[in-house]
Amino acid sequence: MITQERVLEILKEAGVLLEGHFRLTSGRHSNKYLQCAKIFRNTKYSEELCGALAEQYQNDGVEVVIGPAMGAVQMAYEVSRPLKCENYFTERDEEGKMALRRGFVVNPGMKVLIVEDVVTTGGSVREVIDLVKAAGGIVVGVGSIVDRTGGKIDFGVPFKSVISMEVESWEPQDCPLCKAGAGEPVKPGSRKV
Repeated sequence: MITQERVLEILKEAGVLLEGHFRLTSGRHSNKYLQCAKIFRNTKYSEELCGALAEQYQNDGVEVVIGPAMGAVQMAYEVSRPLKCENYFTERDEEGKMALRRGFVVNPGMKVLIVEDVVTTGGSVREVIDLVKAAGGIVVGVGSIVDRTGGKIDFGVPFKSVISMEVESWEPQDCPLCKAGAGEPVKPGSRKV
């Protein structure tokens, strides 16, 4: 079992935690941004963190790990390795709707673990849950490296993270950084808001 101190050490060493004025994928603003993609630059970080997450689901009969693109493509692979199962990723189709493409199929009764690098509002995760359920799959849980909600989010299935931290965020109209004239927020992630 990985300690919280070790997780924080990895996040700092990998340069994951950024400070400034950011626009999150959800559209909310924050003074902190977790660039978890940096974890996947080096397998010594991804193997340890994703292995710690997989350990929490090792007795759930997971048949496939699914992560939404872009942030969780590599993560799904890394979590599936110790679980010795397949891994898929979802991506947006031409209409912007979350979809399984490239021949990935969830069969009825298939036990699925959904992963996401960072959970803030859970929007992408909820889309993947709906997709899996519509295909007849069974969502055994949701896993993330970082839970930004401090444990406050509920997906209706077990949700486990490697680390949980409450990182403040605001609706754009309530952002104290904007009100203080901090300038336009930066969007370091892969998706445009």
